[in-house]
Amino acid sequence: MTLRFSVLASGSTGNAFYIESEQQRLLVDAGLSGKKMDGLFGEIDVDPSRLDGILVTHEHSDHIKGLGIFARKYNLPIYANEKTWQAMDNSLGKLTIDQKFQFDMDSIRSFGDIEVESFGVSHDAAEPMFYTFRSNGQKVALVTDLGYVSERIKKTVEDADAYIFEANHDVEMLRMGRYPWNVKRRILGDSGHVSNEDSGLALADIISNRTKRIYLAHLSLDNNMKDLARMSVNQILAERGIELELHDTDPEAPTPLYEVSTVTERV
Repeated sequence: MTLRFSVLASGSTGNAFYIESEQQRLLVDAGLSGKKMDGLFGEIDVDPSRLDGILVTHEHSDHIKGLGIFARKYNLPIYANEKTWQAMDNSLGKLTIDQKFQFDMDSIRSFGDIEVESFGVSHDAAEPMFYTFRSNGQKVALVTDLGYVSERIKKTVEDADAYIFEANHDVEMLRMGRYPWNVKRRILGDSGHVSNEDSGLALADIISNRTKRIYLAHLSLDNNMKDLARMSVNQILAERGIELELHDTDPEAPTPLYEVSTVTERV
C-alpha cells in the first residue's frame, strides 16, 4: 500500500492533516472542535479510533483547538517538541503521562513504516515545525505557517511526490484590506505567512519530475481567493516551464483521500 492522505481542513479557522500507510494512521494538528474533527473523518470514511497518534506543529489555536478532547476521546498519544508542549500544555486539559511524547525539531522518527522528519519554520510561535513523511520510496511534504521558505527548508522538502504548501495571501489584497497595520506587518514579516507569489517561487525551486500533486493551503479568508492563488502560483510555475495541476484546500471540508502513485505523471 502506498501513502494516502487528506487535508482535512486548512485555514486560519482550523487546520488538520491525515496521512496513512499500510501500518500507520497519523493526524497532524487538531485545530477544530472534537465534533467537527469527527465529522471530517466521517467525510473521508476513516475511523479516528484507529489513529496511531497526533503530531503537533505549533501551539496556535487553529492547530490545537480540539487536540485535548480528541486525544482523550480516542486515547491517542501526542507528539510535539519541548517548547511547544510548554506553550500548549495548560490549554489541553488533563492528559495521561503515556499520551505525552517529545518529538524534537530537526529530527527523524519512525512510526511503523512511515519515517517522519521534522523541520523548523519561521513563525511567531514557541518552536514551530512541520513535517515530511516517507514510506516505500514515497515522500509527502507539509509546509505551512512560515514567513519565508529558507534554503534549509527547500533542501529538506525538495523532490517530494506531493506537497501541501502555504499560499496564504495576495500581497495587494492584504495591503488594501481591513486588517490593522500591526496585523498586516505580522503577516508580511519573516515570522508571518507565505504569499501566493512566494509560494510559487519556492515551489518552482523544489518540485521535480517525481512531483505529482500540489495542494495550496492555509489561504486567508480575507486576503486571498482560491482562483487567485492557483492563478498566481501557476503563472510563476509556467514561467519556469512547469505544468502541474494545483489543488484547493478548504477550512471546512476535507480533500478526498489521495493515494500517492509510484508512476511519474509529468515530464
